[in-house]
Amino acid sequence: MFDVAIVGLGPTGAVLAGLLAQAGLSVHVCDRLPGVYEIPRALAMDHEIMRVFQQLGLADAIAPFCEPFTPSEYYGVDGQLIRRMTMVAPPYPQGHVPSLVFSQPPLERALRDRVSRFPSVTLALETSLESYVEHADHVQLTLRTHGQTSKEVRARWLVGCDGGSSTVRSLAGITLEDLDFDEPWLVVDVMVNDQGLAKLPKVSVQYCEPDRPCTLVIGPGRHRRWEISLKEGEDPQLMATPTETWRLLSRWITPQDGELWRQSSYRFHALVAAQWRRGRVFLAGDSAHMQPPFLGQGMCQGVRDAANLAWKLMAVQQGRVRPERVEDWLDSYATERKAHVIELTSRIKKVGEVICERDLGKARARDAKLLAECGGVVPDTPRQDVMPHLQAGLLSSLAVNGRGMLFPQPRLRDGGLLMDDVLGHGWRWVTDGEWQLTDQPSDWTVCDLTNQAQEQDGVVLGWLRQHGAHAALVRPDHRVFGVAAHLAQAQQLRDEWLSWMRMPLN
Repeated sequence: MFDVAIVGLGPTGAVLAGLLAQAGLSVHVCDRLPGVYEIPRALAMDHEIMRVFQQLGLADAIAPFCEPFTPSEYYGVDGQLIRRMTMVAPPYPQGHVPSLVFSQPPLERALRDRVSRFPSVTLALETSLESYVEHADHVQLTLRTHGQTSKEVRARWLVGCDGGSSTVRSLAGITLEDLDFDEPWLVVDVMVNDQGLAKLPKVSVQYCEPDRPCTLVIGPGRHRRWEISLKEGEDPQLMATPTETWRLLSRWITPQDGELWRQSSYRFHALVAAQWRRGRVFLAGDSAHMQPPFLGQGMCQGVRDAANLAWKLMAVQQGRVRPERVEDWLDSYATERKAHVIELTSRIKKVGEVICERDLGKARARDAKLLAECGGVVPDTPRQDVMPHLQAGLLSSLAVNGRGMLFPQPRLRDGGLLMDDVLGHGWRWVTDGEWQLTDQPSDWTVCDLTNQAQEQDGVVLGWLRQHGAHAALVRPDHRVFGVAAHLAQAQQLRDEWLSWMRMPLN
């Protein structure tokens, strides 16, 4: 009997398996492919995701495949700059470069290698899910290898991380809700030579042109990606041929300037699963949601799913949650992640609407409006400003500033180490030392910023001052359960936490 069975070993499934195994849970993972998919799909990630990779001990291993994301410049109908997206300035609030581009195949290989080293993880490649039966205390899976060998696997919980055409979602009878975005696009990846590099912009560009909106992303090294909208009546399969692809790229480069790595036609969707949990079955990653790629959040959202679900399953399996609260505890995964995905997708769609306006008159009005709002001087807008916070779920009832936010991670004075590497990844009580909370739960790691964990740049102290707080209770996924401005609020946070947990006080 495994603790958790995962279907799908893409980034979401691999991260989930790694986080669970890191906590000592037994995990069975199957995937229909024999190895890593060697064609790039995801290209961008942010500092929250790097923080998860840091937790898995992967930050150094994947660093060679990552580079800082260049600014993204948006150009309007007449070629004028109308928006510029950048990243927040140092000191970086999460301890990592806020926006990154990466090469997915080598990153996935490093991730899989890390996961395979956990003794509690069993990997079954070239293996597909045929069916499952849910019982009172476990799920029984029927798996089939490509050699047609069938086997049974039992696990306490099943998580479908098997992509947009998810078998788990289909077998569970869960439908998808349409968030009203559906457009055909051509995605082209090119490895550009020196001659090609000399012709191309040095920053990523959004061409907000009604005739054919398109995007150019500066990937790592010589990798460049174009996302080119298709017009009504154009055959997606024909447009994905080398001849038509090079015709569309001729605005920038020729076949002498680089080598096609991939060209594929896609429909950019905005979809979300109606349910993210049904009994002992969960959905995560593309099986639970799909969104347009305009802010590079596809893989990021899947990793957030994994990070949110992992510590909640761990706590249940380890008997740390009060029995009467287990169902609400597990339901909080869907509450938090579905709302976050819907809100972020809404914001992504608004960015897409700026890029994709096809009416010339409306596009000119858009350009004029954006320029009028900034007085004709286009400001830098950090990409992180569009990220929503958690609004409901496993959070304190204290409706205070900072609740649901991603808590910062500074570098410490002692050796320049990142805070997570010193404090770990459990529940953390972080305080400026203004007062002491007595009867602290034994499951909390206590961090006094004026004593044992002094930071280099005042990132956390600044965050506490910004939110009028002296302390914060931080969840294992680095989201803020709640903040306290005075001792009575601190005591309430402790009591609310204890209402969920079976942990004794010190």
